[in-house]
Amino acid sequence: MIKKSYERLSLFLFVGSFLSLMSAGSVMAEPELKRTLTVTGNGMESIATTVAEVSLGVEIQGKNAAQVQQEIANRTSAVVDVLRSKNVKQLKTTGVRLYPNYEQVDQNNSQMILTGYTGTNTVSFRISTEQVGTLLDETVKAGASRVDGVNFTAAPEAIFQAKKEALRKASINAQDQADVVLDTLNLTSKEIVKIEVDNARVSQTQAFARDELYVLGSKVSTPVIAGEQTVEAAVTLQITY
Repeated sequence: MIKKSYERLSLFLFVGSFLSLMSAGSVMAEPELKRTLTVTGNGMESIATTVAEVSLGVEIQGKNAAQVQQEIANRTSAVVDVLRSKNVKQLKTTGVRLYPNYEQVDQNNSQMILTGYTGTNTVSFRISTEQVGTLLDETVKAGASRVDGVNFTAAPEAIFQAKKEALRKASINAQDQADVVLDTLNLTSKEIVKIEVDNARVSQTQAFARDELYVLGSKVSTPVIAGEQTVEAAVTLQITY
């Protein structure tokens, strides 16, 4: 009888211990809920555009294809000599074309006659913005008959530094936002648990078309004024409180 009572007591204690362990395990397995605040900060940095990317060339019309091509070659050679004397960077040919010109001889377009040829040779290069106005004048004097466009940009090192500064400003802006919100609500920040960085974006500068840049035959030096580029970045912080 005593033995049976002892066995029952042992079983009772075992079951009780097992249930206690199960209950404790359930409590430990339950994840702790974290309160978080997510904020996104923005930063912007402006930099001067000090480099001009220029596209210009020679365009000739004539009756004979060989003569047109020869005249283009002569003028292009003279233009390139001027550009090299100014130590322009990344000088390269961007297009060579020679095509026939036709004219209709009746209203029904049933017959077209060859009237001549048009040839073009264009080059592109980079130069400082301070030199581009004078250089455009000199290339036209040397034989250039078209200025297709000028695009202004900042130097690569300046863009790199501006990206870092924009990210720094974005980080400070995000932290300031978090501090204002938590202080207003009488809450205390604990730690930053997540950081997301949006790569800095560099704005595209305005490209000036040929008609905006040049009036052929003008004796006034071509005025070219470069502007600024902006670099923007965003940083998102997730902060526990």
